[in-house]
Amino acid sequence: MKNNIFQFIRLLCGAITFWIFALCLFIFIRYFAIGELETGVENDIPIIHWLLNFGIISGIIIGSFYATIDFLFDKYVSKKLSIGLVFIQKSIIYLVSLIISITFISRKVEEFGDVNLPNDVSGWWIKSKVFWVIVVYFIICSLVFAFIKIATEKFGKGIFVKLLIGHYKKPREEKRIFMFLDLQASTTIAEQLGHYKYSKFIQECFFDLNMVMTKYNADVYQYVGDEAVLCWPYSKGTLKNNCIELFYSFEDRLLKKEKEYLKKYGIHPKFKAGLHGGDLIVTEVGTIKKEIAYHGDVINTTARIQGECNKYMQSLLISKKLLNDLKLDDKYTTIELGNIPLKGKEEKVILFAINEQKE
Repeated sequence: MKNNIFQFIRLLCGAITFWIFALCLFIFIRYFAIGELETGVENDIPIIHWLLNFGIISGIIIGSFYATIDFLFDKYVSKKLSIGLVFIQKSIIYLVSLIISITFISRKVEEFGDVNLPNDVSGWWIKSKVFWVIVVYFIICSLVFAFIKIATEKFGKGIFVKLLIGHYKKPREEKRIFMFLDLQASTTIAEQLGHYKYSKFIQECFFDLNMVMTKYNADVYQYVGDEAVLCWPYSKGTLKNNCIELFYSFEDRLLKKEKEYLKKYGIHPKFKAGLHGGDLIVTEVGTIKKEIAYHGDVINTTARIQGECNKYMQSLLISKKLLNDLKLDDKYTTIELGNIPLKGKEEKVILFAINEQKE
C-alpha cells in the first residue's frame, strides 16, 4: 500500500506540474490574440489573473484527474489489455471528462470575464471551434506527457533530459551502485513450466519488481532473460540503505503473493542478488538504436558477486567496499565470507552476506 501511495504521489506531482505549464501556455497564447477567440473575451483583465484563476486551478484539476486515470490503468488494466485497447479506453474517458471540464470552466469564464459563451445548449461542444482547438491542444500535450513518461521509464529519472542536451555524447565518469538480480533455479523452473508459461512467470515477477522500485530510487539498466540489472547514483543507493531495502521489499512482495504464484504456476519465485558500487564510465552508444552504456570493473565485479550466491547458499551478497558506506540497523545481520577470488578477476574481493531478521 505504501509503495502504491508513493508512486501515485510522484505521478500526481509530475502530472500537475506538466498541466499547469501546458494550460498557462495556452492561456498566454490566447490572451495575446494569436488566433482570434470566437467568444469575444476582452483583454482588460490582467493576464496574471487569468493564469492564477484558470491556468493553475485548471492545471491542478486536470493533472489530478490525468494522474488518477493513468495510475489506475497502469496498476489494474494495462497489464491485461493491449496498448491499443488501453489507448482507446483512455481516449474516451479523457474526451468525456474534457467536455465536462470545459463546460464547467467556461461558465466560470463567463462570470470572470463578463462574456456569454455557448455552453448551455446540449451538445454545444460539437460546433464550438474553441472546444476543438482545446481538444487538439490536449491531445498534443497528452502525447508529449506520454512520451516523457515512457522515455523516463526507459532511461531512468533524469537521464532523458541529459540525453536531450547531449550530456553523454562524450564518456563521463560517474559513481554508481549496481545490483544483479537473478531468479534462483531458473533452469529447473523453465523446464518445469515450458517456455510460454515460464515467460509469463518472469513477466509477472518483473512486474512485481517494478511495483517496489520507485520507492527506492532504483533504475533498470537491463533485463537479460530472467535477470534484472538495477542501478542507483551512489548517494541515492546508500541513502536509507535503498539498495538493501529494495531487495527485501521485493522479497516481501513475492512472499505476500505466494498463494497466487502457487495457484498460477505451482512455484513460488525466489531471487538472489549481488551488490557492488564505485566509479565507472557512462556514455551514449548506437545510432539506429540509442542506449546508455556503463563501462567499467564495477559491473563485471557485481555480476561475479551475484554468481557466488549459490556457492555460499545466500540470497544477497555485497562487497565490503559498498557495505562500509551503508548504515545498517538491527533488523539486518551480516556474515563475512572472507576474501573471495572471483571468476575472471585477479584481485580478491571481501564479501559479506546480508540477511533480514524476520519478526
